Amino acid sequence: MVNVPSLVSLSIDAVKRELLHKDDLLSHVYELPPELFNSLVKCLPPLALQKLQSEMPFKNYDDYDSTSNDLKNGRKRGRNGNFETAWKALFKLRWPDLVKHVQSVDWQQIYWETHVQNCLDEAAELALLPSFSGCLGEIQISENIMKYIGYVDHMSNSGSDYLKLSYHCQQFGCYARCLRLQNVLCVAESCQLLRNSKLQSLLVRWIRSVEHADGLCKLLSQNCRTLTSLEFVHCKLSSSFMDAICGSLYLRGVETHQIQHFSISTSSFLEMDPVSLAHRLASFLNSGRSLRSLKLCDNHLDWNFAQRVFSTLLDASSGLSSLDLSENNIAGWLSNFNWRSSALLSPSGMTKSLQSLRILNLRGNNLRKDDAGSLRYALVHMPSLEILDLSDNQIEDDGIRSLIPYFTEASRKCCPLTDLNLENCELSSDGVTQLLDVLSTLEMPLNSLSVADNRLGSQVAEALGNFWGTSIQILNLEAIGLGPSGFQKLKDVGMENLMLVEINISKNRGGIETAKFLSKLISRAPKLVAVNAAYNLMPVESLTLICSALKTSTGCNYAC
Repeated sequence: MVNVPSLVSLSIDAVKRELLHKDDLLSHVYELPPELFNSLVKCLPPLALQKLQSEMPFKNYDDYDSTSNDLKNGRKRGRNGNFETAWKALFKLRWPDLVKHVQSVDWQQIYWETHVQNCLDEAAELALLPSFSGCLGEIQISENIMKYIGYVDHMSNSGSDYLKLSYHCQQFGCYARCLRLQNVLCVAESCQLLRNSKLQSLLVRWIRSVEHADGLCKLLSQNCRTLTSLEFVHCKLSSSFMDAICGSLYLRGVETHQIQHFSISTSSFLEMDPVSLAHRLASFLNSGRSLRSLKLCDNHLDWNFAQRVFSTLLDASSGLSSLDLSENNIAGWLSNFNWRSSALLSPSGMTKSLQSLRILNLRGNNLRKDDAGSLRYALVHMPSLEILDLSDNQIEDDGIRSLIPYFTEASRKCCPLTDLNLENCELSSDGVTQLLDVLSTLEMPLNSLSVADNRLGSQVAEALGNFWGTSIQILNLEAIGLGPSGFQKLKDVGMENLMLVEINISKNRGGIETAKFLSKLISRAPKLVAVNAAYNLMPVESLTLICSALKTSTGCNYAC
């Protein structure tokens, strides 16, 4: 029997080892004074911390933390708060580059989920080797990963399975909510390895064979009640595969699924007849009443496929808020729609299912000016649209002019358009000047505008100067050909209490005039925090001007 005094006399390293191998020590650890207990928790490795927390009696969670201010205020914080602090520190130690991207209220869960992902990624690399012929669960995890969780050498001699992938999946798979799987892991065995998981989000890559498709469908069926996000990247899909996906995700007894976010990107389709696959995808969309976002990006889709998908969304009962059809080839996809048809309209006069759409991404679709004209009528039936991306489409000045009436009408709505991206649309200074003149008079001005990579020249400077007197916060003017004369004109335009937060004026070859413009802008835009002025050929003396302005700024972040 180990008593508390003898426990205190043990070194921390000895306690770590004892915790992993002797259960009779735990009860004495739980009775330690708060200061000692907290000190121990802070320095335990993940395996020991996991054991200490998982076997901790419920009553001990409500112990006072004498080292916190909560005790002075007569409140109990409980030891669970100490565990969360310890798990966050362990996560930061192991994945310092990831911690800033994590917004977690359960650091124990996110730690083991990321650990399981690391184990699966490592196993996938080995399983992809031509020489591999064994079971996934028998793959041994590398020494580097094992050291991070507190593995010690003699564990491998104790008859345990600590080194095997199966152990890590069985012990910590219950913490996995979001996973990314390579095709080699989409097999029946993975269903057994991840049987304790309650997946909410799944991203799969390189699904190209029947075996992988069948294994994936079994995993989907196993998690159909919890899964809400499903993504396919670099996959080859067929109509039969889409049918299998639907069948796997359907809840028992009803032909509906709970997927909220569905994505297929950088993938291809096996069917020679895209209509057949579009029909299968339409069935999937129709059965998703919870669907909130749909992404079909860079899949070589044509106008016919896009038209079928869009027609389905018009009749779907889901409240779709985001639609991404970028990087395809769908020119002409809206040309045959009759937006006045009663079949498409609800009693309010709007389309049945586009009223909730907030984000529409049509970037890089080879759209032309006629498509912009057709899009104008479609946009009228999207009253909640806030973000529109038409970049990398050759809509030209005529195309943007056909959309101007929509921009005017949208500003009068309760949910006006806030972000507009028109990068590389082959616009000229005439078309953009006309657009900016209209945008400057809107009842509800934009928050963000990008006209980057259009050859506008210095002629657009005056219209830009009038426009940024609105409440515009983010402005992208990259590579529009301003040159020295353009920046000089911008500097001479009135600037008073600008609302700009971020501006990109890079690649405009403005020389010293860029610095003169910036020095004035920084002093007139109190909320400005980010400036990108790279590739403007500014001479050395530009630094003096800019540094002088920065000294009086409230926190501008400058890149040159």
